[in-house]
Amino acid sequence: MNAPTAVRSPVQIGVLSFAHYHANFWSEVFAARGALTGVWDYDVTRGREAAARFGTDFFDNIDALLERCSGVAICSETVMHPELVECAARRGLAILCEKPQGIDLPSCDRIARAVRASGVPFMQSFPKRLDPVTAYLRAIVQSGELGRITLVRIRHGHFYGLEPDFATRWYTDPARSGGGALLDEGVHGADMLAWFFGMPQSVTAMVSNATLGLDVEDLGIATFRYASGMLAELTASFCLAAADTSIEMYGTEGTVLVSGVDLASRDITTEAFVRIFRRSQGECGWQKVPLVPRFKLGGFHQQNAVVFADCLERGELPPTSVEDGRRASAMIAAAYLAAQTGRLQEIVP
Repeated sequence: MNAPTAVRSPVQIGVLSFAHYHANFWSEVFAARGALTGVWDYDVTRGREAAARFGTDFFDNIDALLERCSGVAICSETVMHPELVECAARRGLAILCEKPQGIDLPSCDRIARAVRASGVPFMQSFPKRLDPVTAYLRAIVQSGELGRITLVRIRHGHFYGLEPDFATRWYTDPARSGGGALLDEGVHGADMLAWFFGMPQSVTAMVSNATLGLDVEDLGIATFRYASGMLAELTASFCLAAADTSIEMYGTEGTVLVSGVDLASRDITTEAFVRIFRRSQGECGWQKVPLVPRFKLGGFHQQNAVVFADCLERGELPPTSVEDGRRASAMIAAAYLAAQTGRLQEIVP
């Protein structure tokens, strides 16, 4: 991993495109800190409107904006990520990049080459990493408190696919997004699995577009196998009207259940978001863990911008790297191949 390069002080961040809605959350943070230098967007109308809303300048020339920046936040359509990363990296600018990293693994490799060649700080947008519930789960895994973990189930999804205009959004165009629910939503769960357990060995998967009839799947299910024999089931959907338990971890000595950490469960579950059962206590009952997911507290997506700006100010490496982004993408790419072929696929890190 490259050491962080010197960042211009004070921190000056340009937002590259408002195609992805998360640009609004990030700009909110940067503007409040006095760090929002400007907005570039190939969609001039969209870019001008966003710049006016956040009280900053709009640039129709990307180079003119980059000259004023020490870092950029990329919220374009996924297909544009490599080009924009390369533009920023050539100028030595720190980069915060929306997920997924690329539409496919060649795109991710192109991004990684640019980042490594320039040595710029790079942060992959994985906001679930910044949730206190996720930190608790990782600590539980590392402690061995659950014994041998045999099964993990992660569901990550939302209900926007049920809205009338969803089919018009760029996420539903595979040429711009790279995929549907399994990539857009499932990449969060893939990163969590890789962070907790490392890379799996293989995957089987199925996808379906039967609910919405789009060119991308509205539902995907992937089952990953680890060297330990553990199985991890990842489910992603655009059409979950409501849901409850989002994460399940089953071990020989205990079980942990988590709710309220995706859009499908955020407004449905109102208490006892984290529950744990321990065999050693000899009681058949759940213990409530006093943690509230960031999704319930508010400011979930804003945390990416907060942490990115903090790292630039302190000269620290961001907590998620270009390698992290590629690993999650590699897991999803293998799942797509498994779904297409109907065969188990080995996963190459």
